[in-house]
Amino acid sequence: MAKRTTDGAAVEAEVDQIRSLGVDAIRARWRELFGAVPPKGLTKHIISRMIAYRIQEETFGGFARETVKLLDRLARGEKPNELNRRLKAGTVLVREYNGERHTVTVVPDGFLWRDTTYSSLSIIAQTITGTKWNGPRFFGLRVPRHPTNADAAAESWSQKLKPAKRNRSSVRARGGNG
Repeated sequence: MAKRTTDGAAVEAEVDQIRSLGVDAIRARWRELFGAVPPKGLTKHIISRMIAYRIQEETFGGFARETVKLLDRLARGEKPNELNRRLKAGTVLVREYNGERHTVTVVPDGFLWRDTTYSSLSIIAQTITGTKWNGPRFFGLRVPRHPTNADAAAESWSQKLKPAKRNRSSVRARGGNG
């Protein structure tokens, strides 16, 4: 889609003008922008928002390619890769294993370890250890689902330190005429 050569103020004015249009004028504007009749189930409000988005998209550009890919995967029902959303390019992960320090750098295409880019941390963890590993867990990015004995003991101790609750209702009866 070609970008327009207008400034932000002009776009804002155009979007404001869309908000003030009646239903017939909005439908005509839709046909202008999209080359078809708007779907029958869309309300004036939704059509206006979609037109406003298209105007802004033509001026400032649309979604980044990665965002479009993510939205397509989500539309197909795939789960988002939570790890890739949390780790930004440039993040450095360090793990010591058998006395050797392993440094992995997050790059746009995956994970860089020993001058080679890998698609997953699990592959790197398996290469380092020689056994199958959950890569995020190996590099300390995930905590075990079940609390350890130390976690349970700490929780138990913190419960003992809390002041005891009184068995009083938070609702009190009022006397008099109320």
